Amino acid sequence: MRVDWAGKGFWQPERDVSFVEFVQEGQNLFGGAFTWPVMVLRRSALEHNLATLAAFCQGYGFGFAPHGKTTMSPQLWQLQLKAGAWGITVATVNQALVCAKFGVPRVLLANQVLDPGPLRWLAEQEFDFSCFVDSLAGVRVLEQVGRPVSVYAELGFAGGRAGCRSKEQLAQVVRAARAAGNVTIKGVAGYEGGLPDAQAATAYVESLKEAVLALAAQGLLDGDVIVTAGGSTYFDVVADGLAGQWLPGHRLKVVLRSGAYLTHDDGFYLEHTPFLRVPHKGSLNAAIEIWAQVTSAPEEGLVIAGMGKRDAPHDEGLPVPLRIRGLDGKVRKVSGAEVVKLNDHHAYVTGVQARPGELICFGISHPCTAFDKWRVIAVVEDDYRVADLLRTYF
Repeated sequence: MRVDWAGKGFWQPERDVSFVEFVQEGQNLFGGAFTWPVMVLRRSALEHNLATLAAFCQGYGFGFAPHGKTTMSPQLWQLQLKAGAWGITVATVNQALVCAKFGVPRVLLANQVLDPGPLRWLAEQEFDFSCFVDSLAGVRVLEQVGRPVSVYAELGFAGGRAGCRSKEQLAQVVRAARAAGNVTIKGVAGYEGGLPDAQAATAYVESLKEAVLALAAQGLLDGDVIVTAGGSTYFDVVADGLAGQWLPGHRLKVVLRSGAYLTHDDGFYLEHTPFLRVPHKGSLNAAIEIWAQVTSAPEEGLVIAGMGKRDAPHDEGLPVPLRIRGLDGKVRKVSGAEVVKLNDHHAYVTGVQARPGELICFGISHPCTAFDKWRVIAVVEDDYRVADLLRTYF
């Protein structure tokens, strides 16, 4: 992998250098090898978050298959696997293809797959692959594959994005899958992240548990059963609801699938992290920063920074001004500053005093829509020396 003139945020107009060489040169974010805007990840925050969720899952005896769609960075997936992750979760067959090409040993595709061609290819690969199923139509596609396929029957909720809507429908799908000669039911899946609050998530997790018990009572589950759930907003609720060996006569394994934890943020997840409810069980640090230059201070109380919708997520809140690096290199904190609007390449910032040419460090809200805007991302130490470079595959 190499950095050249096409690397957004990098300034290499005449160079073509490998990632390894670039890092070995001891580059600093403010040393001339970068231009603005640029998104970076702080290594210390990544390592803290990795350790925190690993310890959380170990404390409950759970497996962990973090959602790889958040970053689509095989290098970060490898860090998660080295930290003890049981596998990597993805959302699409193309994302599963990236996993296959980079040697991820176990992949969980957390959706029903209705395209038999890619599903057949994935089923033929030398890795542990499984996907979800929530309908008889999905079972018919699985039968068309003509190869052994492992699946999780998914239970959803009214208005949710996927999943059977009742225990009875779930049992019907499981029976049909078991009748297909090439399908193995590994367990039951759910996703509580779309629910409005912890109370609703608790009720849903209880219904998921009841559905698994009902399947077992009907003899529709094998001896080894995996139950998987857990987004990044209610994984504490999932952990408390599914902890313990509550499935008599079966060897139960619970697998969480949270993804945004790795980088956390300064917006949506700062306000919705489960650790606000269980602070004694850990904390997460924001790892993502976007540095942008002040391009204009056109009127009192308004600063324009050269960062916009092409650079920063805006679906779950606008970027958050954190610090300013002055023209003399000194950094000062900001308080009360706010991004009030984003254009494609401009951020309208109020409540801050900044001069043209100075740099503003922004935190972001919702990492799942941050990484797709950057092909190559620098990981930096706390002094902003480059520690690594990452490639994304969206």
